[in-house]
Amino acid sequence: MQDSPTDTHPHEPHAEGLASRLNWLRAGVLGANDGIVSTAGLVVGVAATTNDSTTILAAGVAGLVAGAISMAAGEYVSVSTQRDSEKALLAKERRELADFPDYELAELTEIYQAKGLSPATARKVAEELTAHDAFTAHAEAELKLDPSELTNPWAAAGSSAIAFICGALLPLLAIVLPPAQWRVPVTFVAVLVALALTGSLSARLGGSARGRAVLRVVVGGALAMAVTYAIGTLTDTLGG
Repeated sequence: MQDSPTDTHPHEPHAEGLASRLNWLRAGVLGANDGIVSTAGLVVGVAATTNDSTTILAAGVAGLVAGAISMAAGEYVSVSTQRDSEKALLAKERRELADFPDYELAELTEIYQAKGLSPATARKVAEELTAHDAFTAHAEAELKLDPSELTNPWAAAGSSAIAFICGALLPLLAIVLPPAQWRVPVTFVAVLVALALTGSLSARLGGSARGRAVLRVVVGGALAMAVTYAIGTLTDTLGG
């Protein structure tokens, strides 16, 4: 017995919903990656100048808080700008539907003809969708927007901050928990392992080559820590 067209298949999610979830997950991975690298570079650089745990912890926490706020603010501004643009486009579409309904119906018909439907079928589809919910039909077909699912800038800001904090906690704990002589080596290894995992996950989500993605983030993280450690060592030498 065949499934009816209205049956729901949990293993076949709608493409748009899946793409949205993947984008959010990708953003979370990138935020965590930023937290790992920036905080690791900061605490390793400070650890090169002092063995005082309180100083290292204070620097790490300050970097974590500043980074999380910066990520949240940047994401809020970015998403707010995008949301404002989307709302402006939707308002324009609503006005056009009210002022030029015949033109908008013809435009929707042309969109479905371009997708491969015959002129008669495209016209019927456009008429039925217009009768059901003209605004949503035009928003989705013309603008590729769902009026009921615009991105929330506060949610985006919060998720970015949380992702950054989760990533930053790893190097912060790795630098303050071990004995002084093991702090930098332990942090270096822990960070590279974490970056390899985030790089692998990012590549999997994006469908790209995993080895290349892992290599990029691992090399970048190692370089960041090496440079900041060298700067810290040089600063300590010159200061001493």
